[in-house]
Amino acid sequence: MISSLNPAALPSAADLQRLGQALAMLDAINSPDPEYRYYTYDPQWDADEQLLEMNDGEGDQLLVLFRPEGCCINGSLSGYEAADKGQLTRGLPAAFEEFMFGEPVASIGTNFCLWYTPAHGWQTGIVDEAEDDGSEDLLAMFDHNPETYADWANGYYLDETEREPLEGADVARFYRHEPLTQATAQALNADLTDWAQLAAEAEIIGYPHALD
Repeated sequence: MISSLNPAALPSAADLQRLGQALAMLDAINSPDPEYRYYTYDPQWDADEQLLEMNDGEGDQLLVLFRPEGCCINGSLSGYEAADKGQLTRGLPAAFEEFMFGEPVASIGTNFCLWYTPAHGWQTGIVDEAEDDGSEDLLAMFDHNPETYADWANGYYLDETEREPLEGADVARFYRHEPLTQATAQALNADLTDWAQLAAEAEIIGYPHALD
């Protein structure tokens, strides 16, 4: 399982970036109302920076910063003991210091932190192996398995609806970054009608599409 104790199980920064865009696109399809989405992606977070965010609206939040030097993950969970941020960020590359010690991370808080550089792969600071930091739960979606998203979305988005369950094969098209079309979107959500809005969402995320 992916966790702060097993960061090597994460995909590379480039693969995680593509996965983040796919997750944001999938959520935009499943929830035309942005209020109920878990995953969002901002390709223009700052100069040379892009950001993937997971926010469950109940206090659990994941921020993933992508820079030319690699990427950095900050995880924060409600109901968990405050962590020693100095220990968690021991050895953090300078390129990620502003992210980890500035806003919004400073206000959100940190229960775990991981970072990736091409030279050293995934790393973390000093982690207390006896403490559960919640990283296994927040990082589970990054296993790059379309069935993981399909199972989660069927419970979160489709509960108490009449929509057909999502199939892993339909999710996999987005994991492969196949261009968004009406057909691939409706395979996930047959209720979609506002194609102009969905095309605009794809443009914001930076996901390829073939919508007029």
